[in-house]
Amino acid sequence: MDELRSPGRRRIIKRSVTILSLSFFLLLVPVLPEGGTAYSQSYNPAAHTDAVNLTPEVREAFEHFYILDYDGALPRFEAVQREHPQSAIAIGNVLLTLVFRELYRQDLLDTTYYAHDSFLTSKRNVPVPQPIRERIESLTNSAVALADQQIKANPNDANAYFARGYARGMHAAFITLVDHSYVAAARQGLASRSDSEQTLKIDPQYADAKMAMGIQQFAVASLPRLIRMMVGIAGVSGSKEKGLDLLRESAAHGIVTPVESRTALSLFLRHDARYPEAIVVQKGLANEYPRDYLFRLEVANLVKDSGDGPGAIAEYRSILADAKKPGYFAEPRLHMTYFGLADTERGQNQIAEAAQNYLQAAAQPTCSDWIRRRAQLNAGEMFDLLHNRDEAMKQYRLASAGGGDQSQTDAARRYLRTPYAGK
Repeated sequence: MDELRSPGRRRIIKRSVTILSLSFFLLLVPVLPEGGTAYSQSYNPAAHTDAVNLTPEVREAFEHFYILDYDGALPRFEAVQREHPQSAIAIGNVLLTLVFRELYRQDLLDTTYYAHDSFLTSKRNVPVPQPIRERIESLTNSAVALADQQIKANPNDANAYFARGYARGMHAAFITLVDHSYVAAARQGLASRSDSEQTLKIDPQYADAKMAMGIQQFAVASLPRLIRMMVGIAGVSGSKEKGLDLLRESAAHGIVTPVESRTALSLFLRHDARYPEAIVVQKGLANEYPRDYLFRLEVANLVKDSGDGPGAIAEYRSILADAKKPGYFAEPRLHMTYFGLADTERGQNQIAEAAQNYLQAAAQPTCSDWIRRRAQLNAGEMFDLLHNRDEAMKQYRLASAGGGDQSQTDAARRYLRTPYAGK
């Protein structure tokens, strides 16, 4: 326990959880990619999943989930849970919806936030309403307890092991991003991985369980060499390509995890700057589900990161144009798009345009206090570059105002004293 509390060990855990958590962001649809050579043409996925996952009611609920209509998905998943009270995965789907709805409303589903490790040291406070937090905890405990009972009754119940790991993994992602509880999340993540291993021991063709294994393989291989050696001593190894292959298998043949598997695949490709491959994945998803706001936003983010500034600007503007169509997107959080557009214009030295779009981001009614103050700080920097010191000072004062998020305060106060002169 003392080792877990040491600064070095906590840094290791943080880096591990950084990557392990990424699999639960953005809601990708289960469009089946090529691959899965370990499965014959006669492979029957229904034999390797809980029967509830194949019901029309679950599929209908996910149709709402895929366009980020969480308020439409939630009552449908709740109805399935009531109809199947002995299904732990039915509880898991309600948990999934609550977790993602809250992460979306807290601006925690924009993957740009996770492109670097800096989010781990962010001072950001995430004010999750207590009733929502309590229900997430209750659902996690209920899913785990039900799976425990089923495993005790039948130690070879692959569905129970998978559902328990699914709930644990979801909860690990939530407490990582919301509470920065890295040690607790690491324990949950390891338990989730262990459940997936046990699932595959019972049923080697349980494709959904390969997601956690693929994430683990890639995550360990992404750690610095010294840390990999330390992890290897404990019997944990890693291979990026093996991890990606496992994710492709779970995406191609799984019933529950194609969503998270495709998410992790795209994010890991982005992590390794394999932008052309990641863009292909995202554009395919965005073309099939053009009303999924996050799919579209991720395409623009990837194009930006690939170095194609003009292309990214066009993608961001296309999102804004579609958002003007009544009902086209479900609850679009347009400050994300304005902020990404402003960042890209800044990189293209379009300083005046960037300043205005940072202001647009800050002005959106959906904007969280955390992003609003980031936008105000960045707008101030742009106005300093435009030699509009009065407007720059105004934005710095807003970014450093008392109350609410204080993560931009130090930088804003510094620029109140000395004008920003970078880019």
